[in-house]
Amino acid sequence: MPFIPHTEDDVRAMLAAIGANTIDDLFDEIPASLRSAGLTQVPPGVGEMEITRVMHERAQRDRHWLSFLGAGAYEHHIPAAVWQIATRGEFYSAYTPYQAEASQGTLQLLYEYQTMMTSLTALDVTNASLYDGASALAEAVLMAVRVHKTSKRVLMPATVHPVYRQVVHTLVEDQDIEIVDVPYCTDCGHVIPSALRKYAGGDYAALVVPQPNFFGVLEPVDELTAWAKENNMLTIAVVNPVSLAILRPPGEWGAGGADIALGEGQPLGVPLASGGPYFGFIACRQKYVRQMPGRIVGRTLDLEGKVGYTLTLQAREQHIRRSKATSNICTNQGLAVTAATIYLALVGPTGLARVAQASHANANTLAQQLTALPGVKRAFSGAVFHEFVVELDAPVGDVLQALEAQGILGGLDLTDHYPELGNALLVCVTETKRRQDFDRYVDNMRRFAGRRLHSAPRALTPST
Repeated sequence: MPFIPHTEDDVRAMLAAIGANTIDDLFDEIPASLRSAGLTQVPPGVGEMEITRVMHERAQRDRHWLSFLGAGAYEHHIPAAVWQIATRGEFYSAYTPYQAEASQGTLQLLYEYQTMMTSLTALDVTNASLYDGASALAEAVLMAVRVHKTSKRVLMPATVHPVYRQVVHTLVEDQDIEIVDVPYCTDCGHVIPSALRKYAGGDYAALVVPQPNFFGVLEPVDELTAWAKENNMLTIAVVNPVSLAILRPPGEWGAGGADIALGEGQPLGVPLASGGPYFGFIACRQKYVRQMPGRIVGRTLDLEGKVGYTLTLQAREQHIRRSKATSNICTNQGLAVTAATIYLALVGPTGLARVAQASHANANTLAQQLTALPGVKRAFSGAVFHEFVVELDAPVGDVLQALEAQGILGGLDLTDHYPELGNALLVCVTETKRRQDFDRYVDNMRRFAGRRLHSAPRALTPST
């Protein structure tokens, strides 16, 4: 979006209109001791040609990596049209649509986004986004506690993303909500329903069920959902939206489906850009809609019978008393949601299914090639979507460092979060990878994984 600065005459005219002599006069209520003395680390300004050269030099320092990283941030192909449309001024500069009469385009887009997400999750209603997938899980936990009313304990499998679990703990621990860790099977890589027997009959508000889980393994969602309902608990589903194109959606899981579903929307048209922006989504049953954080856009008719869009529910602290708000942290990641809506509209159900199928097929292909190497074996027997865990004979950190020297990001080292797995590596594959990418990765892995590289021993920390 073009930047149009004010001229000196513009500034003088505006200051005169409000009765101020200088811009500093606008901030005279701030004590001098609290004011910045200036930006001492910022170099003097340069011209366009000079700064363009600097930026090109900086960009050249970034290598083009062949990436097999995943763990919640996924490299998918994004059609060029997605961000060409999303960065149009009408979308790029739009803010929260408080004034419906001036925001019909934004409201319609959000309504269509909500419609697509309810279709993916097979639930009744979804909101107009949250900050990210991790905070969406925290919001779902708070929501489940409000719905359940009698319990402030939630069962959380260790197969949930460790960062998500950390965020949940941070946001709920001061509200006297207890997160109870549920172990997983180290052979199959998922929660075994029979392992839940010791929690049966207990007073718990909800059971969290990731699908696929952090290891990329598919959980027995039907059995887990049925068990939760038998024990008077809500089911909170943590899902990858791309996987829902080929996997049964949470609203159709066993014994009536999940009650709440959430996840990270980044795979839907948002690029990997140094950690952001992302956006969280959350969906639920209609009967829980008033406990859902954020805002909901509705479609209606005006007095002349014309279609119109408006904010139907907006139970945030900006709109109602803070003590009555369902959330004090939620935000609408409008631009990322705009890109996701355009992405879903462009690829459609068939295209999204092709993305999911290609990612799954590629993951299986690479897993077979890697495990044919000496010193590499699959960590779990469970079926996977597009991520899998392998165990190496060499320290994972050393192998990843050696791969990085060859321009390859080989995956995520799990030894810090899951020391019980030993030298475990989480590998992700999407539709963006080709046979030559597999060959390059496997050839380099053959050089490093089967031999112990020399380095100081890596310290292991307890599992989160």
